[in-house]
Amino acid sequence: MSCRFDKYCWAVRLAKTRSQATEIIAKGKIKLDGVSVKPAKEIRVGSVISVFHNNAEFRYKVLALLDKRVGPKLVENYMLDITAPEEIEKLKSYRLAQSAYREYGSGKPSKKDRRDLDSFLEEWV
Repeated sequence: MSCRFDKYCWAVRLAKTRSQATEIIAKGKIKLDGVSVKPAKEIRVGSVISVFHNNAEFRYKVLALLDKRVGPKLVENYMLDITAPEEIEKLKSYRLAQSAYREYGSGKPSKKDRRDLDSFLEEWV
């Protein structure tokens, strides 16, 4: 049995839709065995999928192929998470830095906020 790379990424829920899977593979945000490939590339058991999210690289090993989408609880039967703990920490620190930068839901900076930011940055130049 063979399976297209984009269809597999969609089936194991790395992307919400097949078209999104095709798009992010084409952009190089998901790689197969460390190499950017086309979405139609055939995938094999034992291949390693690398997913780049913000500044972290998540890695998954293909355990079995499938031809239809599976539920979230069944994904572990088809993929093994081999992500290094350092990469998970990178993502956590990135999210923490982003939340500290600007509180969620506060909208874009006001004119006063922008002036304060500009005056602060002028001191660094």
